[in-house]
Amino acid sequence: MDFDTVVPPYVAKPLKLLPFRAVMLAPARVGDPASARALARPYRDVATRLSQWIAEGRASSDVAPALYLHEYTSGGLTVRGLVGALDMSRRAESMADRAVWPHEGIHPEQAGDLADRMLQMELNPAPILLVHHGASELRHLIGEIVRSEPDWRYLDRTEQRQRIWAVRDPELVARIDALLSGSRCLLADGHHRYAAYVRLQERNPGTPWDAGLAMIVDQLDTPLFLGAIHRTLGGTSIEELLQAAAAVGAELTTRSRQAALGALDGTLLVLTDGRDWHTIRPRDLDHQAAVSWLHEQLLPRLPRPVTRIEHHHTVEDALASATRESPAVLLPSPDFDQVRTLVESGGLLPEKATSFQPKPSLGVLMRPIADG
Repeated sequence: MDFDTVVPPYVAKPLKLLPFRAVMLAPARVGDPASARALARPYRDVATRLSQWIAEGRASSDVAPALYLHEYTSGGLTVRGLVGALDMSRRAESMADRAVWPHEGIHPEQAGDLADRMLQMELNPAPILLVHHGASELRHLIGEIVRSEPDWRYLDRTEQRQRIWAVRDPELVARIDALLSGSRCLLADGHHRYAAYVRLQERNPGTPWDAGLAMIVDQLDTPLFLGAIHRTLGGTSIEELLQAAAAVGAELTTRSRQAALGALDGTLLVLTDGRDWHTIRPRDLDHQAAVSWLHEQLLPRLPRPVTRIEHHHTVEDALASATRESPAVLLPSPDFDQVRTLVESGGLLPEKATSFQPKPSLGVLMRPIADG
């Protein structure tokens, strides 16, 4: 079985984001690596551990259920989204019914491990990230909330600025519910956690596991940055990669380091082993993402299979790992509309094809299952 193409069931419309009572780490502990101890093994003790932290002032529990508008700013980029318990209890029977669209396959074993971990923790420790093109009325409504004083605001240990509004008014929650109901959301980050949510719901129907923690970001309002994830390919050579690219009709150009890096864009890939530099222009990338072309067209043409693929979120990291025995392929940043069109037509991208950034710090909003 090709585990990279296994996709969990799709959640059906209407998309519903339900209020919950959040647990939050104290501001001084949000983003602190030492705070990970609260969520560490043994997982069955996490609920008790968090209760102790609340008693000691190292964490807090909100006074009542709410939807949360969470805004965070990192590296000059501000992202804002609604956080709630995503209803996972209905399955789509057709493409038109799908509310949440994963864009990558998952490894079932990893999803199973995460499901077991959350079950023992009795906690959703972090939201999955969903992106959509929200209705203008919803953007206006969120803008009104943002103009009010936030319930929490602080700078965390990673220097992310956090602002959070608790939305409890029943009429306002109902308006948000109506405006979200028809949304189609791309799953930006958290594919394995989403699959774990599905597994937990199917095993525990009619319980708080019918929902999972999610943050919905309007890509037309405060967009996440969509970046590429580059590769180094162990067990092959730059010569074999060039021969395979030529075999599928790609245009190859030998360049200097500076010229190659300067040419990296939506139509070109860069190939290097740290000594030689080349650009590759595949055919017809208008209908296929560059990362899909790499995995579906180029790698199968190699005379020997790649023994190891390493993923790198920056060009610098990929180049630092590039060698004669493990050349680097630098990929262009994908286009959000291209990814969404591909996914909504029934396609998938390879594993670790995209990097949506920035992500919120750990510990800002967590969902204890005991409180729904």
